[in-house]
Amino acid sequence: WITPYLTTAQLQFFGKKGRLEEIQERKAEIRSLLEGDEKVNLDELEEELRTLNEEQEEIEKRQRIMEGLEAVKDGEARTIETFNSQTEQRESGSDSIEYRKAFMNYVLKGEQIPTELRADAVTYTTDVGSVIPETVLNRIVEKLEATGMILPLVTRTAIKGGVSVPTASVKPVATWVAEGAGSDKQKKTTGSIQFAYHKLRCAVAVSLEVDTMALAVFESTLINNVVEAMTKALEQAIISGDGNGKPKGILTETPADGQALDVSKIDYQTLIDAEAALPLEYEAGAVWTMTKKTFMAFQGITDQNGQPIARVNFGIGGKPERTLLGRPVVLCNYVDSFATADAGSPFAFLFNYSDYILNTNYQMGVKKYEDNETDDMVTKAIMIVDGKVVEKNSLVVLKKAA
Repeated sequence: WITPYLTTAQLQFFGKKGRLEEIQERKAEIRSLLEGDEKVNLDELEEELRTLNEEQEEIEKRQRIMEGLEAVKDGEARTIETFNSQTEQRESGSDSIEYRKAFMNYVLKGEQIPTELRADAVTYTTDVGSVIPETVLNRIVEKLEATGMILPLVTRTAIKGGVSVPTASVKPVATWVAEGAGSDKQKKTTGSIQFAYHKLRCAVAVSLEVDTMALAVFESTLINNVVEAMTKALEQAIISGDGNGKPKGILTETPADGQALDVSKIDYQTLIDAEAALPLEYEAGAVWTMTKKTFMAFQGITDQNGQPIARVNFGIGGKPERTLLGRPVVLCNYVDSFATADAGSPFAFLFNYSDYILNTNYQMGVKKYEDNETDDMVTKAIMIVDGKVVEKNSLVVLKKAA
């Protein structure tokens, strides 16, 4: 019944008001999902939130234009009714445009973030200068240490700790004999490898104040960093672990006779000697392992005319396929480079990673709890793991000569 008495701008306003309320309700639902324990797709929620913000801004802009047109219609001066700014529902999260601009000024110029952008958020503690916006945090996470090159290559088992795994040490030999004659009986000797219980633990404590003010992506980011730290510890142990309280590494094994080479100079002969030391029976799965600096030193080997001997194969999609004399190369930071290695220290090796067994009796689990003494929120990851080389004949180690 009131419709005939409303202006066009008022009709437009009440028509859009319901949509604005729906947008605010959906934002509240998104906030509840992010604060809960349920696993959500952060990329989809971020995209939806960005769409809602754009729609809300368009509706509000349309209302302002309509109100201006109604005020000057037919030359009449109209009084535009305004609403209390305290009741205006605006996106004030750390992913909003206003907050991100204010955060940029805070970092670059030292300007304090306006109070209205920090309202209803616990951001007043002196321990943290400001909450990092989600978009900035996501880009920071990308700049982390390179891990995960070694772990996918080893053999994974889930044998109960303390169980001995038999290994054969001598293979029987067939002999040619005359008709009616026999051959010598051969004894098959076996050894064993026993896996122990080594616990790998990583815990990060965050004060309750910081955890409360943190962004929605904070928890998942923290867990990713914890898991990455444990992955790095596992791979480091696989390469050079001493076996005391941790897995025994590949480089702690004693290579077979003639398979430990002293290298005084990176040259073509080094590659030839290493390939010659690798037994023919273990050609198939052996790969090189070294740092990127060492690999590029091998790539820089030239002939007498200064032409590079090695060629870089830009495989599918332009991604380089790193090989030396056709053998794949695994790059990692768990060994020293030739330029910085001490005398007698290994800087590269050939090995078939399937001959290394990584036994995980208890797979990695992540748990979050509150420390009642300090009120800190602790995120921890625990894993029971051990590892050993079961076949070392594919191991050829290059050591830096004195």
